[in-house]
Amino acid sequence: MTDGARAATRPGMPPREAETHCPYCALQCGMVLRDSGDRVEVLPRQFPTNRGGLCQKGWTATELLDHPDRLTTPLLRDPASGELRPATWEAALDRVAAGIGAVRSAHGRDAVAVFGGGGLTNEKAYALGKFARVALRTRNIDYNGRWCMSSAAAAGIRAFGIDRGLPFPLADLARADTLLMVGANPAETMPPLMRHVTDQRERGGRLIVVDPRVTATARQADLHLQPLPGTDLAVANALLHIAVTEGLVDKAYIDARTTGFEEVRRTVAGYWPAEVERLCGVPVADLEETVRALASGSAIILTARGAEQHAKGVDTVSAFINLALALGLPGRPGSGYGCLTGQGNGQGGREHGQKADQLPGYRKIDDPAARAHVAGVWGVDPDDLPGPGVPAYQLLDSLGTPGGPRALLVFGSNPVVSAPRAGRVTERLRGLDLLVVADFLLSETAALADVVLPVAQWAEEEGTMTNLEGRVLRRRALRPPPPGVRTDLDVLAGLAARLTGTDAAFPTDPRTVFAELRRASAGGPADYAGVTWERIERDEGAFWPCPDPDGPDTPRLFADRFPTPDGRARFHPVSHRPAAEEVCAEYPLHFTTGRVLAQYQSGTQTRRVAALRKAAPRGFVELHPDLADRLGVEEGDELVVTSRRGELRAPARLSPAIRPDTVFAPFHWGGAARANSVTNDATDPVSGMPEFKICAVRVEKA
Repeated sequence: MTDGARAATRPGMPPREAETHCPYCALQCGMVLRDSGDRVEVLPRQFPTNRGGLCQKGWTATELLDHPDRLTTPLLRDPASGELRPATWEAALDRVAAGIGAVRSAHGRDAVAVFGGGGLTNEKAYALGKFARVALRTRNIDYNGRWCMSSAAAAGIRAFGIDRGLPFPLADLARADTLLMVGANPAETMPPLMRHVTDQRERGGRLIVVDPRVTATARQADLHLQPLPGTDLAVANALLHIAVTEGLVDKAYIDARTTGFEEVRRTVAGYWPAEVERLCGVPVADLEETVRALASGSAIILTARGAEQHAKGVDTVSAFINLALALGLPGRPGSGYGCLTGQGNGQGGREHGQKADQLPGYRKIDDPAARAHVAGVWGVDPDDLPGPGVPAYQLLDSLGTPGGPRALLVFGSNPVVSAPRAGRVTERLRGLDLLVVADFLLSETAALADVVLPVAQWAEEEGTMTNLEGRVLRRRALRPPPPGVRTDLDVLAGLAARLTGTDAAFPTDPRTVFAELRRASAGGPADYAGVTWERIERDEGAFWPCPDPDGPDTPRLFADRFPTPDGRARFHPVSHRPAAEEVCAEYPLHFTTGRVLAQYQSGTQTRRVAALRKAAPRGFVELHPDLADRLGVEEGDELVVTSRRGELRAPARLSPAIRPDTVFAPFHWGGAARANSVTNDATDPVSGMPEFKICAVRVEKA
């Protein structure tokens, strides 16, 4: 199953180095890897996003390259014993192809589904989407990024006509007189970003944070607004109400560059600050101070998962975009609206075809012109391309049900831990005829699989990533994968050869795949046609859209017009509505989730790094001392948090940083401490985003 800790390099040979980027979050910090003979070490690299800084996860990222848990041979589940046993690659790929064939023969092409990940390189995300549509000819593909940025993406498209997390370089944060961060905690989730915030503060700028918890970021703020979870939309509408009544809106900008303001103005007229204070718990004086700061100079409004992971996430982000537009911020230097994208390739991963409704270049799969263009690049008939699929949670919840997929291929994701209502998702996975997982560690999802395929890690592959700025970056290999390990591109080619009779349409060289991606994306909203690996290396990345190899890229969007038919941004009237599940006598407390500094996503990687495990060894339940006193709970007591969907068990952590009516748990752990056993699977009707950030629970001592 694994080969233990293997020798990292070649004793006696000179050190080998590679300039690359961290494998974790969307900041994609630059780093240098050095193979010094007995170990691989991380060295600082001066790069615009992180300027030599890394968080603890980045500094320890290479520890997984030679980890004893590393998978180095395929695993097949033995029907007799039910155990996973080592196998050859040929046997494993034959088993997958046979299983897919049997499912398709019995249930049709859409009975096979694909689930991707926001950490896959652009080349792998592109190839995975192509594989689903061309080799499998299934409509059922989506990815875990649906649970990350989809609400901000949908809101950005309907307001601006395009989705790029930050429509300006990260360095612009330092130019803002006021930064408003909503549901964002970069001091823990992407610490090197805070260097830009420090620059902003040192030049006299203000930081305002909206968050139900006193996070590490909130502690650094000049002003912290601490609303009830799920009420951010009402806060945004109240802020715009104040801006209108105090005459702080930019009427010239609204008239020249937007449409739809009057309807929004009528909507927010009903959001009296005193009423919103009673609903949210944010004092009127703080609301007024926030608006006046935003209107007093350059300002940037940033949202993240705290505002977005709701069944009304798209409307919540739209409310903050409305505020930004009314103040005339987008398109001006040091000003605007942006989303802090989460996963390493969360931006690129949602641009090139692994989303249910999408083709490369951020094209819509139901657009005839888009289908014709991409089909031409792929050498297939447009009519042979399947139509749109369903969003991630809907896809997973349909697995094994009548009319739902009977086989699932998972690349770069661990939904057993990361999916909402994870207990039910786990049972859906168990009920499949075929579950295939490609990973380099035996995640909780891989442990359920019929076939596990060991694939290369980040330091063993070439390719590109697109960070939260829309900057396309180069991932460089320090060394080849260990014996017995293949790349995801190799896996797709091997399966395509078995399913279609040829692997010609699925090259395994990342540079060749990227060249095809450029052609497929040409003319689309996310146009990479002018991006080459050489250009990326020369210019420290290239910002899309970049249609011409000899023309400029686009570090800043919206300077002159918005990419809408009339060139104007669009206001959208939105109204607050309660959470999908409200508290009651049986479940009297609000529950919310999030991250901690030393862990990442489902924890498959970071829970195996000794230094990170020491810093954050297990899950916990954070509750206010007043609530703990009412429940008779002391620090460290084992607690049971129960919702209508399941329960989690973890020790109590008492903190005044949380509201007395709310409890918090990080989502990085599986097993009994799995926070997503509790979370609500209600989804946003536009984006498909589940309501991770609020549900009703009760808390008891175990």
